[in-house]
Amino acid sequence: MTLEIIFKAFGNFMWGSPLLILLMGGGLFFLLYSRFLPFRYFRHAIQILRGKYDGEKGEGDINHYQALSTALAATVGMGNISGVAVAITMGGPGAIFWMWVSAFVGMATKFFTCTLAVMYRGKDSLGQLQGGPMYVIREGLGKKWQPLAVLFCVAGMFGTIPSFQSNQLTAALGEGLLIPLGVEMTFAVRITIGIILAIIVAMVMLGGIKRIGTVAGSLVPIMVGLYVIAVVAILVLNYQVVPENLTLIFTDAFTADSVLGGAVGAIIIAGARRAAFSNEAGIGTAPMAHGAAKTNEPIREGLVAMLGPAIDTIVVCTMTALAILITGIWQEHTEGVSGVTLTIKAFDDSLYGGRFILMIALVTFAITSLFSYSYYGGKCFSYLFGAEYIRYYQYFYIGMVVWGSVTSLGAVIGLIDGMYALMAFPTMISALLLSPKVIAAAKVYFKKVDI
Repeated sequence: MTLEIIFKAFGNFMWGSPLLILLMGGGLFFLLYSRFLPFRYFRHAIQILRGKYDGEKGEGDINHYQALSTALAATVGMGNISGVAVAITMGGPGAIFWMWVSAFVGMATKFFTCTLAVMYRGKDSLGQLQGGPMYVIREGLGKKWQPLAVLFCVAGMFGTIPSFQSNQLTAALGEGLLIPLGVEMTFAVRITIGIILAIIVAMVMLGGIKRIGTVAGSLVPIMVGLYVIAVVAILVLNYQVVPENLTLIFTDAFTADSVLGGAVGAIIIAGARRAAFSNEAGIGTAPMAHGAAKTNEPIREGLVAMLGPAIDTIVVCTMTALAILITGIWQEHTEGVSGVTLTIKAFDDSLYGGRFILMIALVTFAITSLFSYSYYGGKCFSYLFGAEYIRYYQYFYIGMVVWGSVTSLGAVIGLIDGMYALMAFPTMISALLLSPKVIAAAKVYFKKVDI
C-alpha cells in the first residue's frame, strides 16, 4: 500500500459524521447560544480592527490587525485558490454552498475559540505568554484534560506542515510559467523550487511572531486586493452567466448532481473539509495567532477573529468558485490535474494575461501561508517538548517545504485533512465546555464599552 493511499484513507476516515456534527453542530450551537452576538457587533469588530483600541495596554506581542493578518495569511491562501478547485472537483458546485454554511457558523466558532485563547493564556517553558487551544485546555479545564492538549499539539505539528502550499505553488509555477517557457517539470526542477521556498520561509520564520505579523500585515491587503480585482474583471467580462452559476451552487447542493455523482452527504463533507482548510474555524490554528494579540479584553479579539471566515470563505472563496464555474473548466478537467491547475485554466481562458496575474497572487498567498503555519506548528512543538528546542521543529518544517514540492497532491491532502480533523476535537470540546465563560465575559464587556 502506497503512502498516498494510506494518507487518503486516513483523511477520509477522520472526516466522518462525528466530526461533521461537531464542527457544524457546534458552530450552530455557538450561534444560537450567543443569540447571534458576534453579528450584532460586526461594526464594533471593524472599529477594533481599524485600530480604535490599539492604544490599550495589554499583554501580548502583536496588535489586533496583525493578529488577524497572521491568521488570514494562513487562511487566505491556497485554500481559497486551490482548495476551492479541489472542493468543486470532489463534490461539484454544491460543495461551495456547504462551504458557505460552514463559514457562517464558523464565524461564531471563531468568536468563542479566539476569545478563549486570550482569556486562558499560559506561559511556555521559557516563561513567555502564549495562547491557543492547548493553553485553553490546561488553564481553563485543568490537568485532568491534559491528554486533549497533547492530542491537539501532536496533530497540530503535522496538520500545519507546509507541504500543501509548497506542492501547489510548485504546480502553479510549472503550469503557469515554466511549462509555457518549455521547461519540463522534472524532479530536479521541483526540488529546486522547494529549496528556494524553504530558504525564503526560513528567513522570516526565524524572526518569530513579531516578524511574521509585520510581514503578513503588509502583504495580506495587497494580495487580497490584487486577487479580488482580477476575479471581478473575470466576472464582469462574463456577467451574463454569473446568475445561472450562482443558482447552480444552490441547486447542486441539494440535488447531488455532482462530479462524484454521489449523495448529498458526500457534497457536504467535501464542502466542510475544504472550508476547514480555508477558514480553519473550529480547527484551532487561528486561536494561536489571536492568542498573541496585545489586549486584556478577550472579547475584542474574538470579535476581530470572527471577521476571518467572512473574508476568506464567503468573499474570496466565492469569487474563486465563480471564476471556475463560469468558464466550464471544472466539467472538462476533473481527473489527473492538481487543484491549482483548474484555477489557472479558468483565469487563462477568461482574462488576458490571467495566468500571470494569478501567479503573482499565488506566490504571495503561498509564501505568507507558509509563515503562519510555521508559527502554529512551532507553538505545538514547544508545548510538548519545550520552547528552548524550537529549532528542531524549524528544521523539520523547512524539510517539509521541500518534501511538498516533490510529493503527490493526494498524499498531502489526505495527511493534512486527517490531522486537521484530530485538531478539531480538542478545540471544539474545550470551547463548548467553556462557552458559558465567554458569554459571561461578553455581557460584562458590552455593558462597559462605548460602541
